[in-house]
Amino acid sequence: MKTVNLTCIECPIGCEITATLDGEKVVKVDGNGCPRGKLYAENEVVCPKRVLTTTVKSESGKMIPVKSSQPIKKADLFSAMERVNGITVKLPVKIGDVIIENLYEGVDIIACADVK
Repeated sequence: MKTVNLTCIECPIGCEITATLDGEKVVKVDGNGCPRGKLYAENEVVCPKRVLTTTVKSESGKMIPVKSSQPIKKADLFSAMERVNGITVKLPVKIGDVIIENLYEGVDIIACADVK
């Protein structure tokens, strides 16, 4: 058995959580104040994921803030960034526009601002 100590980032409370693993399987979670904390701990110790936030360039040189529509496996963030860095976008762009469709396992890259 192995234990991993985490600080939950699902809400501002920041519960101190301990996850107990048997091999690759989470068998116990302690310290979470809500069900979201339990789910966070289970995912974080087995397969951590993060929302990718970055910018892409437009043909005019303006930078467009973007993010992934869903979290991506932390181990795959660098390869996802390589694909994002390789594109140039035509303006105008509106918030919510899909900039890259299906970048990674059904996850899109979407615009976070209107840029003219």
